[in-house]
Amino acid sequence: MFSKKFKGLLFLGTAAILAACGNGAEEGNDVENGTDETEPTTLVVASTMPPMTDIVEIAAENIAEPYKIEIMEVSDNVQYNEAVQHEEAYASFSQHEPFMEQYNDANDGDLVAIQTIYDPIVGYYSPVYNSIDEIEDGAEIAIPSDKSNETRALLVLAEQGLIELDENVAPIDVTLQDVTDNPHDFKFTSIDLLNLTAAYEDGVELVFNLPTYIASAGLTPDDALFLESEDNDLFALTVVVREENEYAEATQALVDAFTSQAVYDFLTELSEVNHLYPSFKNPSAE
Repeated sequence: MFSKKFKGLLFLGTAAILAACGNGAEEGNDVENGTDETEPTTLVVASTMPPMTDIVEIAAENIAEPYKIEIMEVSDNVQYNEAVQHEEAYASFSQHEPFMEQYNDANDGDLVAIQTIYDPIVGYYSPVYNSIDEIEDGAEIAIPSDKSNETRALLVLAEQGLIELDENVAPIDVTLQDVTDNPHDFKFTSIDLLNLTAAYEDGVELVFNLPTYIASAGLTPDDALFLESEDNDLFALTVVVREENEYAEATQALVDAFTSQAVYDFLTELSEVNHLYPSFKNPSAE
């Protein structure tokens, strides 16, 4: 369904990017100090796959001079944070803030979320059941292995009344250890987010997933057994930079490009096919 929207982008090797952008911006331009402002400054943005990479490309077409955006495509959910933290990229666009904070805590990082862009519609998919009423006691449920996405997956199950969570724990902090009632004796399997689609294809009865990943199995949120009840900006995908660049002019230019009318229109098209919710206001309505 989304193949016409998601244009493939050529992979740009990290070595080539480092040669031109040792600090995530074009050599010879000091973004923060504003020196040589008349020269174009290339901002490297690390991202993983459509629609994130498509949005980076649209932002690149709409960023104000003297700035340019160059995409660094990476293949997992570790590289983009490493690239930004170690100044191989200026920014990333592939994660929500709780996932970023998880990286900061584990790596003594100083990444900051500067602008939410969209909230993907998450849900549970099943190769076995056709409705929530068919779910059997003892069914295996595949959920993400990282804490932040594990939390979201558990909250969705609780919304459906399939489990109960400890009310004394803040929703954003719940883990499997905070499941206080599992009346159907579900068996939980923790799997890397990028491998959840493979779990579905291997026949795991119930699998949490995002539309970006489940699309490789030919599925959309319309095929989900059930979805998250409503959008939640807490888990919206956000543009991330190093703390030192949070208030830089280049960062503001980046935000303006990512929240441009062109990006909003693209997100609106995807929202109409139940893929996501835009997380910023329509610029034309302001």
